[in-house]
Amino acid sequence: MTETSVPADDTSVRLRRRSQKKGALLFVRDVLVIFVVALLVSFLIKTFLVRSFFIPSSSMEQTLQIDDRILVNELVPDLVELQRGDVVVFRDPGGWLPPTAKPTQPPLVAAVDWVMSAVGLSASDSDDHLIKRVIGLPGDHVVCCNTLGQLTVNGVPLQEPYVTVPAGVTSVSKDAFDVTVPANSLWVMGDNRYNSKDSRYNREQPGNGFVPVDNVVGRAFVISWPSARWEWLDNYPSVFAGIRESNG
Repeated sequence: MTETSVPADDTSVRLRRRSQKKGALLFVRDVLVIFVVALLVSFLIKTFLVRSFFIPSSSMEQTLQIDDRILVNELVPDLVELQRGDVVVFRDPGGWLPPTAKPTQPPLVAAVDWVMSAVGLSASDSDDHLIKRVIGLPGDHVVCCNTLGQLTVNGVPLQEPYVTVPAGVTSVSKDAFDVTVPANSLWVMGDNRYNSKDSRYNREQPGNGFVPVDNVVGRAFVISWPSARWEWLDNYPSVFAGIRESNG
């Protein structure tokens, strides 16, 4: 009985095809590994370091415009202390936001949005959060307003260049108040003072207008979109430099 020999050319073709198939499978495997690692890293960054939000209202104009995208440092306040002047994102303390129904999305769109939100590329929960500027820290005595229409913190008047008020108005707030910030709480105000439902506006809510520090998601530090508005967000340390530290 004679054996049928396989031509060398056919063997070479078979080996080449097998090698190409194996190479393609390895490429697909590597792409999937890179994708999963990228998702995991993005998820960890979004959960513990940096998170994206969009601005849904005009309460922080002119500092922030409607639909601006911002990046938030989530190390504040757990590892980095809050400062007066910080622009912070926080969860509703209760009654600050009207109840809203989440829009119904097709399953595929909802799945994509969930993935994008998980890695920090989407901010689908921005409507559940607020963004304001910290004016008073725990123990601070915040009063509005002195004879020049300025806020005072611990008796020190503030010259606030970031505040927007209607033309011809000299007071930085249309509502007078005199509050001492409780422990573990903040007094926050919008830069668009006459169009901001902030601490002053919510004094009759359960928390009396104060925001628990535990509700703070982080400090906004940059406008990331649109590109024409890219800039770092200032907390204006010079505005608050003369304030003595409270005992709160």
